[in-house]
Amino acid sequence: MTVRNISTIGLIGAGHIGSQLARVAVQHGYRVVISNSRGPETLSELVAEIGHGATAGTPEDAARAGDIVVVTIPLKNIDSVPVEPLAGKIVIDTNNYYPQRDGQIAELDDESTTTAELLQQHLPQSKVVKAFNHIGAPDLTTAGTPKGTAHRRALAIFGDDEEARATVADVIDEFGFDVVDGGPLAEGWRIQRDTPGYVKPDDADGLRAHLAAAKRYREMRVDA
Repeated sequence: MTVRNISTIGLIGAGHIGSQLARVAVQHGYRVVISNSRGPETLSELVAEIGHGATAGTPEDAARAGDIVVVTIPLKNIDSVPVEPLAGKIVIDTNNYYPQRDGQIAELDDESTTTAELLQQHLPQSKVVKAFNHIGAPDLTTAGTPKGTAHRRALAIFGDDEEARATVADVIDEFGFDVVDGGPLAEGWRIQRDTPGYVKPDDADGLRAHLAAAKRYREMRVDA
């Protein structure tokens, strides 16, 4: 069973999060096209392991094939994400900012924007939704439970397009998680690294409380 009008999920990035999302998507009946920066031939073992429903391609292949496309690469590399084939599509951003990996990014250091807003700037014709950035990769395939389960784990989403947020919420629900809609992309900082809810196994009520309690890095520094 898949969400209406979505049969293929493209993945730009095949690291810990990307590979686990590919696994859980295929488990729920989706086709996936997986890509990385090193070429489809380097993904043959992963595709063979996932089995029927998974194929490897280039980032352009994943962007064109996906009804929804996940960008799950180091933040420093987002300028490499193909723009034209993603026009009009929902793009899920899983990124977090790690200066030791990504280098210093002034707009994030001064907190004038967020990681997902940077991707939205790069993809002006796409509908970017922030999701899957605050869950450990192994939990994607092990922590999901049926809808209605008591204290079901919840994941937050953020996006400027209401319909896109609702679609991503449906996919996340199908993958086994409740959803807390955090509103626009500009609010995505509430679940970035070092915030109260980051990689915590919260249910919906706990996640809402952690989002509300989040502080900007500059406030954390003052408090320290």
